[in-house]
Amino acid sequence: MQGNFFIFVTYYLNRVEKADIVTKSDLLMESKFKFLFIVFVLIGQVSFSQTKLTRKEYIETFKWIAVREMHRSGIPASITMAQACLESENGNSELSKKSNNHFGIKCKNDWTGGRSYHDDDQKNECFRKYNSVEDSYIDHTDYLVTTKRYKYLFNLSNKDYDAWAKGLREAGYATDPQYAQRLIKIIEDEKLHALDEIKPNEIPKENILASKGKKSSTESTKDKGIETFSNLTINPYSHREVKTLNGLDIVYVNANDTYETIAQEFEMKTWEIYVYNDLEKDAEQPKENDFLYIERKHCRAQKGNDKHILKPQETMYSVSQKYGITLNSLYRFNRMKKGDKPIVGDPIYLRKVKPKEKKK
Repeated sequence: MQGNFFIFVTYYLNRVEKADIVTKSDLLMESKFKFLFIVFVLIGQVSFSQTKLTRKEYIETFKWIAVREMHRSGIPASITMAQACLESENGNSELSKKSNNHFGIKCKNDWTGGRSYHDDDQKNECFRKYNSVEDSYIDHTDYLVTTKRYKYLFNLSNKDYDAWAKGLREAGYATDPQYAQRLIKIIEDEKLHALDEIKPNEIPKENILASKGKKSSTESTKDKGIETFSNLTINPYSHREVKTLNGLDIVYVNANDTYETIAQEFEMKTWEIYVYNDLEKDAEQPKENDFLYIERKHCRAQKGNDKHILKPQETMYSVSQKYGITLNSLYRFNRMKKGDKPIVGDPIYLRKVKPKEKKK
């Protein structure tokens, strides 16, 4: 449109300069040109007035996806949002516009989805292509959770955006030596750390993207009676009863169940079952009558559960399951390293860090 506008202006100015109006037809024709000239000027002004999406507009549009993904995986929403702002140029980059890729994730050998080619560290590199922005955010979560070099990040608190930013840089997410500092600056400038404090019950139930006219790739599932946003879904047609423990949804294991079949039943990814229950990938399959959390555990036990006196046969893992607290938080509160074994009869702190022992 801008190109047509400049062509017309040039033509009109040349015509005016050379015009020799002597007849009514000439006057009529010239009036038409003047009218068209005004129309094109107005269109040109509208075109020029269009600006790129601002950072604040971008954050406001997609922040709830970042928050939901935080509660799905433990990745701080501030980190997800800052990465998206930086990698997608606030949704204005060519890659984000043409491929819905807001995190600059490249194809890799195991990628089977859409592909898009752009120049980056090398010419014509392969980047992942998504059907929607939401899919990009979901894949960003899955990518970090399932890639081995990022595994240690999930030992960090989801409130420690500083450590996460530095950890992503050290793990090789980006080649920019200032990557961590750039993420931290965005978080602090935009006060994104406030997103990390949002609780699950404070997240709007409606699909924010859909309410803004942006169709989500999961919208069609609403017609099937499934409440869903991203992969945070509970299928009401499941035959299994969902119960509540520590304010969280759990299910009991039936005979012949596996982590994979339970994940499939609730339209989850298998890694979610592992992460929500602090399980390693090589963990033994669940036993009948065990229970599993189907949403992420708390960072601390519920009020009124400050300590637990360790009983025989109990482990840090069994305590974490009993109170619905992540195993990493439990180790941190008790000043222990992962794998340390507590002593029977010792108090296990569930809500705050164990006081330091006084030197004798």
